[in-house]
Amino acid sequence: MNELIYKGALNSLSFGNISYNLLREMYKKDIKVSLFPIGDKVDLEAFDKIDESFKQWLASSINERFDRINKDLPTLHQWHLNGSENRLSKNQTLFTFHELDEPTDIEIKMVNLQDNCIFSSSFSQKVFNNKGCNSHFVPVGFDEDFCTIDREPNDFIHFGIIGKFEKRKNTGQIIHQWAKKYGNNYNYQLTCCIDNPFIDQEQMQGVKYKILGGKNFGNINFLPRLKTNSEVNDFMNNIDIDLSGLSGAEGWNLPAFNATCLGKWSIVMNHTSHLDWSNEENSILVKPSQQIECYDNAFFHKGQPFNQGNINVINDDEMVHAFEESEKKAGNLNEKGLLLKSKFTYEKTLNNILSIINEK
Repeated sequence: MNELIYKGALNSLSFGNISYNLLREMYKKDIKVSLFPIGDKVDLEAFDKIDESFKQWLASSINERFDRINKDLPTLHQWHLNGSENRLSKNQTLFTFHELDEPTDIEIKMVNLQDNCIFSSSFSQKVFNNKGCNSHFVPVGFDEDFCTIDREPNDFIHFGIIGKFEKRKNTGQIIHQWAKKYGNNYNYQLTCCIDNPFIDQEQMQGVKYKILGGKNFGNINFLPRLKTNSEVNDFMNNIDIDLSGLSGAEGWNLPAFNATCLGKWSIVMNHTSHLDWSNEENSILVKPSQQIECYDNAFFHKGQPFNQGNINVINDDEMVHAFEESEKKAGNLNEKGLLLKSKFTYEKTLNNILSIINEK
């Protein structure tokens, strides 16, 4: 395939990072792309290692998109199920991310509306195919701009959590239980990067205050949202233990995956997309205690046509036990985690997607 229409987000969020990496692989393959950024907005600030020729290719792919567009060209649309009904050509493949376990009738219709629907999680593929869909599974890859940095060992055990604050991600429980266990014990440190761009700063301050019960802990740091991927890479290289894998439902979980690929140890609940890349050899694997409804009246609303179902949680004692178990791994390179970088690449992701498109 040497020509393609691509529609997706280009920004610092997970969707934007995946678009960026897929497009870079298209650039390497010399594919002519009619590029339609979601909302006609492009934000490349996070990608501070971008090659100038690739940047120019992106610009021309956007500027010349209407000259190149053709109804007979296949479209690859990378977006949510909500909003996937719009198409630019008669053959559309949707690459999407879904976390929950109860597909709605509308979501099933959105999947069946596509010529191909690809999920980033085998769990999501199974959930939808059990409802009569014919969807595919293609995992995402490791961003080649991330790399291991040699660091002097810490004289404390450094935990980290990164990813926007949500009930779905169990963010509040994770930080609250860590504070109860290690707060003001300077043999341990927790660095949090949890600002949610969809919550204003005043509300986020209230969230942090509530998580910590109004107390101050000298060994818990909150970072503002990191602007570049180099800063994210530095963050991950500086910690010993990642807590982002304790999220309750994921379409992949880039923070926990990337940290593991960099040789760090992540405490990971074995559910949803985590099942596709984590195991007892490369992660500190824990079982969920139970499932609860996902609804938070902020990002998930009960009775809506999209995003219905349950998330996974772990009880407080088992979470703290996982913290204690992780101490044994601190400072030890995760050799099996490093192997994920070659197992999951964006070259493989794009090749698998193109194979599915070419089947039609």
